[in-house]
Amino acid sequence: MQILILNGPNLNLLGVREPEIYGNQTFDEYFRELQNKYPEIEMYYEQTNIEGEMIDKIHEVGFSYDGIILNAGAYTHTSIAIADAIAAVKTPVIEVHISNTACREPFRRISYLTAVCRGMIMGFGLKSYELALQAFITNSEK
Repeated sequence: MQILILNGPNLNLLGVREPEIYGNQTFDEYFRELQNKYPEIEMYYEQTNIEGEMIDKIHEVGFSYDGIILNAGAYTHTSIAIADAIAAVKTPVIEVHISNTACREPFRRISYLTAVCRGMIMGFGLKSYELALQAFITNSEK
């Protein structure tokens, strides 16, 4: 099983950015933990602050990978282009958020992505990514 974790803008600052919301761990550290816990899964991780690069990556893996775990960061609330990219590919996408965006600023309560994703997981810190990974594993066993 091949899974891409794709993080959007400012998520490269995890571990130092607003630790009261996002925690103290870097995503690289967390990703290594996931790889160690799930060695049978081919996991890849990309982070970009550039919307077009996110779209290109979705296009690149969207017909061959088994799943994409996507935290589009602020693009969640603004990008119809990323939503269109998700809708255009066959690979299922699970939207994740570290914080519970429904409890934050009003603009964060809007997602242009949810309607074209298989599902959304939010509010469980970095564990949200593992929950998405488990959803892909469970669905592939059926």
